[in-house]
Amino acid sequence: MKLHLVDIAIIVLYLLSTIFIGLWYRKKARENKESYMLGGKSLPWYKLGLSDASDMFDISGTMWMVSLCFVYGMKSIWIPWLWPVFNQVFLMMYLSRWLRRSNAATGAEWLATRFGKTGTWVAASQMVVIAFALLSCFGFLAYGFIGLGKFIEIFIPWDLVKSYVPFNVAPQYVPHVYGIIFTLFAMFYSILGGMHSIVLGDMVKYGVMTVACIWIGFIAAHKLTDHSLNVPDGWFSPFFGTHLNMNWSGIITEVNKKIKDDGYSLFGLFFMMMTFKGFFAALAGPAPNYDMQKILSTRSPEDASKMSGFVNIVLLPIRYSLIVSLTILGLIYYHQMNLKDATGDIDFERILPAVINNFLPAGLVGLLLAGLLGAFMSTFSGTMNAAQAYIVNDIYLKYVNPAASNKNTITMNYLVGIIVVAIGVILGFFAHNVNTVLQWIVSALYGGYVASNVLKWHWWRFNAGGFFWGMLSGILSAMVFSLYISNNELLYWFPVLFLISLAGSVIGSLATEPTDIVVLKAFYSNVRPWGFWEPVKKLVMADDESFAPNKNFKLNMFNVVIGTITQLCLTILPMYLILNQKLPLAVTIGLLAITMLILKKTWWNKLKEY
Repeated sequence: MKLHLVDIAIIVLYLLSTIFIGLWYRKKARENKESYMLGGKSLPWYKLGLSDASDMFDISGTMWMVSLCFVYGMKSIWIPWLWPVFNQVFLMMYLSRWLRRSNAATGAEWLATRFGKTGTWVAASQMVVIAFALLSCFGFLAYGFIGLGKFIEIFIPWDLVKSYVPFNVAPQYVPHVYGIIFTLFAMFYSILGGMHSIVLGDMVKYGVMTVACIWIGFIAAHKLTDHSLNVPDGWFSPFFGTHLNMNWSGIITEVNKKIKDDGYSLFGLFFMMMTFKGFFAALAGPAPNYDMQKILSTRSPEDASKMSGFVNIVLLPIRYSLIVSLTILGLIYYHQMNLKDATGDIDFERILPAVINNFLPAGLVGLLLAGLLGAFMSTFSGTMNAAQAYIVNDIYLKYVNPAASNKNTITMNYLVGIIVVAIGVILGFFAHNVNTVLQWIVSALYGGYVASNVLKWHWWRFNAGGFFWGMLSGILSAMVFSLYISNNELLYWFPVLFLISLAGSVIGSLATEPTDIVVLKAFYSNVRPWGFWEPVKKLVMADDESFAPNKNFKLNMFNVVIGTITQLCLTILPMYLILNQKLPLAVTIGLLAITMLILKKTWWNKLKEY
């Protein structure tokens, strides 16, 4: 263990600040349901964007991406398209604005604006989206929980503390014990202060991480002046062909096994499947988690778009500065690190904590630990807030106690928060590693989500029955597939999952009554989506000749392409900078300047026009 007094002081100070934030906003959060769940829709877009970026700067994802950068080099920038990361570009260009116009509090409440408030299928559609939201939230809680435990275990070996613990813990469950301890801090401030405390806590954490990432970037760049990286051909290039063609034999031979286990050798095919799945997942809009809650918390539709765009700017350069810096230090000192887990296998997800523990100076270690603990807590608290919103707003207040007082509602929020955390922790005990949970979420669960949520925006005849059957068939198929197909292969089955869900959506829609035309007209005139809305558009224009339909499909798609290029430039720029790759860096800066000038004209200047 390498924790100096200054490191411990920084960590303790940060943890105490989270408790203070929760207590400070406790009274504010208790004002009403909207203040607790959505910050009263009074927070400025840049604060919400910073908070949303902090939620995405999670410890488990960072550990995973450091291991990817170590193995795949610059080609690792493509693999997060599994989420897909470019969904933020779709949100930025038009989907956040469409979503915010609903003025809803949750994704289930949003369905009432699309399908109506009453009816058997409306109730069923709301139940299935609540089920999906809770499944994804619990999955993300388990994902963050196991990542945190693995991270802490390297800094505080169990041998040092087991004599103070009154019970025996098997080696494979040591990370889970550490996860429980720090989960309690996240639970405290987020349950007490609601969205207000979550946003402020995220901003504090982002400030800590920014200082730490810049500091470690300077250290990594300086180390490269004395050391060269021993990596295979192609490691410094983001471009690829049909095959990965990256051979670590004679350098770090164990890496070849990871490439094989990951299933990325046929990189061209992997990229095509990832992009195909990602495009439809992005068209579907935000999943019902912390990202959606932040969008619904903005002051206006224009602010919602600005917030989603700001996420890319504040997240990517800082996060990838950390990722590439830790990768550089991991490559230089690889043979001095012990990356074996409790079973004796090499775990490349341990590179991040191993580098911090062994090769960074006092002070920086404390900042990074505080920031990464904060990263866990912000992701955990944001996800928990989303789960609370669905259970309290869409189940308790709608079906159990519609006349609940403000005091009862806040009490129920506290109780539900504790239950949600407990379930997330329990599920974390069944997670073998970060990648296992991640692959299940993005490949299986989200595979069943996409079709229904694309159609809800773009096809007028799609109704609550179609939404229910599409979601149900997709989620159940995803569950069955995950039982018989390995996580690394689930992505290649996405087209099958998509077709099953699409069939359920279309057949379910045509077999049930269309949505009330009054609801459709209200939705179309308010949200103004493009797509297959011709019958509804004619009726709306007959009622209001001044109504201007949305004709921005081509402009939106053009902006998505330019925005995705900008996002990639923001990702790779800090990597080239710290690696001192001068020509690629100059090209990246030039391309970034051009794309940002284009977006200033085609997106920012037109925010109020569409």
